[in-house]
Amino acid sequence: MTKTFPTLALIAAFLATPALARDPVLSPPLDCILGETCYIQSYVDTDPGPGAADFTCGTLSYDGHKGTDFALPAMTDLWSGVDVFASAPGTVLGTRDGMEDIPYGSEDAPDVTGKECGNGVVVDHGDGWVTQYCHMRKGSVAVKKGDRVSAKTVLGQVGLSGMSQFPHVHLSVRHNGKVVDPFNPSGTVACGTEAILSGTLWNRDMIYHAGGLIDVGVATEVPDYDAVKAGTAAATVLTSDSPALVVYGFSYGGRAGDILRLSIFGPEGEVVSQDSTLDKTQARQFRAVGKRNPGSWPVGGYSATVQMIRDDTLIDQREERFQITP
Repeated sequence: MTKTFPTLALIAAFLATPALARDPVLSPPLDCILGETCYIQSYVDTDPGPGAADFTCGTLSYDGHKGTDFALPAMTDLWSGVDVFASAPGTVLGTRDGMEDIPYGSEDAPDVTGKECGNGVVVDHGDGWVTQYCHMRKGSVAVKKGDRVSAKTVLGQVGLSGMSQFPHVHLSVRHNGKVVDPFNPSGTVACGTEAILSGTLWNRDMIYHAGGLIDVGVATEVPDYDAVKAGTAAATVLTSDSPALVVYGFSYGGRAGDILRLSIFGPEGEVVSQDSTLDKTQARQFRAVGKRNPGSWPVGGYSATVQMIRDDTLIDQREERFQITP
């Protein structure tokens, strides 16, 4: 039997054939625990019209949004320093640093026209795939153009630069210049649970939360919203003569008709409990309820609870335990 072997020409042609392009496998870009120390505020807008919808046809997006926003609960988390990693191996295409961390739209905010991304990094992953990381903290960008990076490489830290109103990193994924939603890379239009996690670019399960609680705390008066967003609203000391006990809830992804159920229970039972119904759909919400000191608060252990309820279903709950001292 005569055996045949490929010619050198055929071997050379085979070796010269480019490998099939593969989708990148992405890691979440923040050094945090999703659902605990960070959360996803907004997804890619899948609505081609003037409206907005995330990949489940939910409300966690806004018109024209081209990325995924990984957010920190409070400004205090920003200043403590949260690292931003490359989502996949690649080469740095470009960087920007030096822009201030000032909320967009505030009185002292700079003009960010043409620099809406703020301080950021762009990474090339090959085969036309690029990721971009926006709104990083001033002075934190730790790579330069031409650097090779892995999914463990620190690119910088979460900030508030550019067109940003809360501390987060905007991750944009593009293929040959076109925006790709890493939760729905095929762009298939599907609504509800069947759209969730059906072939993503992520290297792990990424649970979709259609809204939830960012923070829960207890204060001695209804706190200022800016203090709630900053993470500085909670009382540090509560005594039997504190003027009032107030529980507050800070949430995201709220829809008109959602209920925030706020309550405080102490050694002698219920202190206060109230339902607050949201009258409109908003990216973030803040509600509070409290009771004035009746003369002296009983000393002992207390619990403050906030529940987020949608269509009679509990979608999130947080509890804060605290002590009243003499």
